[in-house]
Amino acid sequence: MTDSASGGDSGTAPPGPRRRGRPRRSPEDAGPGARERILQAARDEFAERGYDKTSMRGIAKAAGVDAALVHHYFGTKDDVFAAAIEISFEPATAVPAVLGQGGTDGIGERLARYFIGVWENPATRAPLLAVVRSALTNETAAKVLRTFVLRRLLERVAAELDVPDPTFRAELAASHMVGIAILRYVIKAEPLASADPEQIIAMVAPTLQRYLTEA
Repeated sequence: MTDSASGGDSGTAPPGPRRRGRPRRSPEDAGPGARERILQAARDEFAERGYDKTSMRGIAKAAGVDAALVHHYFGTKDDVFAAAIEISFEPATAVPAVLGQGGTDGIGERLARYFIGVWENPATRAPLLAVVRSALTNETAAKVLRTFVLRRLLERVAAELDVPDPTFRAELAASHMVGIAILRYVIKAEPLASADPEQIIAMVAPTLQRYLTEA
């Protein structure tokens, strides 16, 4: 008696081994929105938990996707962390906006306005709070902060200016702005925490102007 006669053959081949590589997409994973959902989930997770306590699996769960899809789009936890921060700074559009069309006139005010504007926006503030808090105790977070605030933003601005020591000047500007961010948004020291953003910009702009333009 054959297997088919005894009911042992269902007429279908047994499932083969799972293929490695790109994860199989479910309907909710498909489409251009998956990457954006992952990034938004990453920003929320890093903001709420900090760098150390955030996991790729937790990001995937918050985004409603398989963890393998997070790895597919971003590679490592460091990579998704950097991508989440880059959205806040948007250096590709920020640098031309800070440099402007009028040369060095007003560059201090434009830089202060850009930086304070990023922090005043709740959507971009959350991941920045995560990176600043984490940077105090975690080298990976500190590296991300150095990369985006210094090299991808301020050093690129300073390099376009006709002044000596542009890197040093960029670091002075960064120290000023990051210090304000920590006191106003992390520590929430008064009266700075409650000060009008325009008042901060008006008082900080001349100092940034001097850092970036005076020979």
